[in-house]
Amino acid sequence: MKIGFVIADDNEYKPFLDFALAQDGKEEKRRSRDSVSFTYNNRELIAVKAGIGKVNAATTAAFLIADDKVDIILNFGLSGAITTHCKNDIVAGSSYIECDFDLTAIGYELGKKPQETYIYKADKALFDAAMTIDGVTEAVCGCGDIFLADPVKKNLYKETFGITEFDMETGAVASVCHDAGVPFLAIRQISDTADDAAVESYRELNDKCEITLTNIIMQLLEKI
Repeated sequence: MKIGFVIADDNEYKPFLDFALAQDGKEEKRRSRDSVSFTYNNRELIAVKAGIGKVNAATTAAFLIADDKVDIILNFGLSGAITTHCKNDIVAGSSYIECDFDLTAIGYELGKKPQETYIYKADKALFDAAMTIDGVTEAVCGCGDIFLADPVKKNLYKETFGITEFDMETGAVASVCHDAGVPFLAIRQISDTADDAAVESYRELNDKCEITLTNIIMQLLEKI
């Protein structure tokens, strides 16, 4: 089995890179992006530092599927809490939507795309496996190309979509995986509350380069 990882920024990528190098991982460029590949538990793992945001995440997922023929794509990183979750919580996304997609000017509801599917579901087997890990809880993931720090917009997204966390990558990766028929799951750590205190809170956790998410991912790999 070959598993691809889409990881946004330096501080989210570094703990996984350090773990991979300890397993004799090989660093290389994939279409100009930093990546590392290694074998773990009889699985070939390929992690790519995608860059922040939906376009970077989507193109990285597409490259992993087209170039590396991965069987599964996982995403992990930091997210803002919309409701339910607290700082440092670990969540697995059960569904994903791009909240910032906006065709309201021509009569569509916020977030709705003129296509059959625009709310994407996690792969059931991956999600069920994640939910057996101690401390992991379910999230409904909202996604957009903004660092959400506006309480008004936060409330709009909560009321419109029923999301419980917000990030800048998951909905885009879920869209690519849905179209390609590749199982997908995002595991996220809550860094802030997506309001006017979000920036300081996010920086505090991001700067720590914590290994928590890497440990959770390794537990997940034992279960799939």
